Amino acid sequence: MTTAEKEKPEPLVDLQRLVVSVRRRRRLWLATALAGLIAGGLVAMFLPSPPTAVAKILVVHADDSPSDSGTLMETDVAVMQTTKIAADALKKLNSTQPAEEFLKDYTALGVTNNVLQLTVKGKDNADAVARTQALADAFIAEYIARSQAAAAAEQKALLDQRNQAQTEIGTIQADIVTEEAKNRNANPAQLERLYSRRAELTSKISDYDGRAQEAGIGTPKVGAGTQIVDVPRILPRSVLKTTGTAGGIGLVLGLLLGLVLAAISSVVKDRPVLRRELSRHLGASVIAQLPKPPRWLRKARALEQRKRVATTLIRTISKEAGTVSLLDLGARATTAALAADIAAELAGKGPVALVDDLPKANLRALVGAGIRVLERDEPTAPGERRVGVGSIEPGTAWTNLEHLGAEAILVVRAGQANTEWLHTVARQLAERRIPVIGVVLVDPDPRDHTDGTLWDGLHTALRGRGVDVEAQERQVVVVERVVERVAEPVRAPEPVRAREPMPPRRPQPMFDRVPHPKPSGPPPRPVEMFPDDEPTVRRLAVAPPDPARQNSIQQKPVERVLEPAKDKKAARRRPPTPYKRPEDQENNADQPTKRFAPVSPDNAEAL
Repeated sequence: MTTAEKEKPEPLVDLQRLVVSVRRRRRLWLATALAGLIAGGLVAMFLPSPPTAVAKILVVHADDSPSDSGTLMETDVAVMQTTKIAADALKKLNSTQPAEEFLKDYTALGVTNNVLQLTVKGKDNADAVARTQALADAFIAEYIARSQAAAAAEQKALLDQRNQAQTEIGTIQADIVTEEAKNRNANPAQLERLYSRRAELTSKISDYDGRAQEAGIGTPKVGAGTQIVDVPRILPRSVLKTTGTAGGIGLVLGLLLGLVLAAISSVVKDRPVLRRELSRHLGASVIAQLPKPPRWLRKARALEQRKRVATTLIRTISKEAGTVSLLDLGARATTAALAADIAAELAGKGPVALVDDLPKANLRALVGAGIRVLERDEPTAPGERRVGVGSIEPGTAWTNLEHLGAEAILVVRAGQANTEWLHTVARQLAERRIPVIGVVLVDPDPRDHTDGTLWDGLHTALRGRGVDVEAQERQVVVVERVVERVAEPVRAPEPVRAREPMPPRRPQPMFDRVPHPKPSGPPPRPVEMFPDDEPTVRRLAVAPPDPARQNSIQQKPVERVLEPAKDKKAARRRPPTPYKRPEDQENNADQPTKRFAPVSPDNAEAL
């Protein structure tokens, strides 16, 4: 496991682990789905649905129009499912069933804007047909009655308006007679107004009479057109179709229930199934994996894979001279068979003894000839390789693991133990100083591609055991030499020896010398960068060592002669730059920018 994976925060619910856990519990949700299928089929067979009759009613609307969106039919459906219609139908059937309960036995559906479908359940076929006919008759009678009542109400309103107009025209006629009786004193304007009002009322009375007669006729199309177009009939019932429908519904419900139960159990039980989780909780890397032991098929393939894993483990533990134990957690048969394969491979290199501490494994029946199976406390023969087989399931005696082997290989079945028990196993092994070489994962998820390798603990990891022993010994020798050299005492410094005079230089031949022109005039003076700012340089002269004083050179310091300081050359100073204030400068905005002189002690006060 890398550092990035360690620092990555762990989510509240790991979706990958949840999916893997649900997939591993496929027996649960497949069993619930099968139980739902069977339950649905049994319900359809032993509790069949009651007989159902269906009828279709043609409903003619007086206000129907092509632009109607179906609101009129929705109104008819709502009226059909009222207690008034149900009570009228029960009254025709002479039934004492409450109308509220009868509403649950039938449904209404608007097929088109003018066709209403009625579905009714009954105790038997005859009862279903009778109920359907009664409901259809009650709805048609109520619908026609509502239409006639609306027409009668309209006729009555028109007749009332006509009577009111006739009363008013009688009053106006009396006013006309009174005004005409005045002869010459009659008011012509008043008479004209009364004549106009009488004519208007006469016209309204005639209109009200015609409309009242039309309203009295009603809507004969509604009464004649609203009828049962499809007489009540029993719906044909197929046992196979009914059973299949009920079984399918039970299958879906059972599958959903199983998936929910599997997801909840995977979260509650907290059993790691991924390689990265097992390696993190156990503190050891997954070095091999084996499939679940098959029961009928693929036994040869499983045997080949197990032998290959046994060979890998032998390469891992053969370089060590100590004892090794195989500890089982949920895969007892696989652990016993793997131990037998390892013992059979090691038997070809020398004597091997298996220490059997695995209950209900029958290890003696799995090993061949030449391999001894011992109890936990039996001693081994000299030169005999010892391989222990034990268990770390709940109830394990932890003190017995030390007698099985100095190192351990854990054979763990995925999803067998919860996180708490895996931590307990790792802690108990660490307290007894039993290093774990690695983990052999049994029955892993085939779609698990997580990394089960820990990148710490090189001394117990598989890659640490593959390092060359000679290279390690050479490294240890180099380290010891470095430590010895560092541990040596510090020697006293040797006395300073007098410098021997150099031998005279031998003149070179003429043809090797290269003539150089001699410079004429005085030698050039070196350039000084900052003559005014440099401090006075003093040269230190060291007296030559005296051979007689070599023994006491460490006690007496070397005398140093300081040359007197040379006279400092007077520095050439520049005249101060006059300072002008902004108010003294006129029209300086149009002047070009000038470079200011450096600040000196002379113009500092002005600034």
